[in-house]
Amino acid sequence: MSKAKGVVLFPGAGSDRNHSSLLEIESRLAPLPVARVDFPYRRAGRRAPDRSPVLLDCVVTEVRAFAAANGCRTSSLVIGGRSMGGRMCSMAAADGLSVKGLVLISYPLHPPAKPENLRTEHLSRITVPTLFVHGTNDPFGSPIEMRRRVRKIKGDVTLRFVDRGRHDLKGSDALIAETVGEWLSIL
Repeated sequence: MSKAKGVVLFPGAGSDRNHSSLLEIESRLAPLPVARVDFPYRRAGRRAPDRSPVLLDCVVTEVRAFAAANGCRTSSLVIGGRSMGGRMCSMAAADGLSVKGLVLISYPLHPPAKPENLRTEHLSRITVPTLFVHGTNDPFGSPIEMRRRVRKIKGDVTLRFVDRGRHDLKGSDALIAETVGEWLSIL
């Protein structure tokens, strides 16, 4: 398999493209082209996320634009991001956006204290290699829940847990970037 030609990253609902972990990943992956992309609601100065169709359209549009700008196909790109951003990328890949792989940081398996409200319906339609970087104390999904739910993915799955990490994975930017870099090197 050939190496990825670039990476497109999206932030979580409460942050923007300049989140410290996204910046660290971009720095670690240099000179590989990396785009850090804000969703439309952030560009408009709003705090509340748009509905899923708008977010998914943004992912597809931005990934295609990045591929065109870098003279490659979307199938040679890795996409992902933090929490909601990663979830939207996983949904886009499940819905047919051809990509090389997914990087999902603090994937929101379910809302905190609501494990019955799973956000996993689409996982069985993912066929590409997928990296999850997740805190062991993340209220959006425990390690046991993550291991059980990601078995639905048809592509190779790599799970990396940050010991005592919560959803924000505060203080773990270098570890996240190193993990992503190592995973990409063997993709």
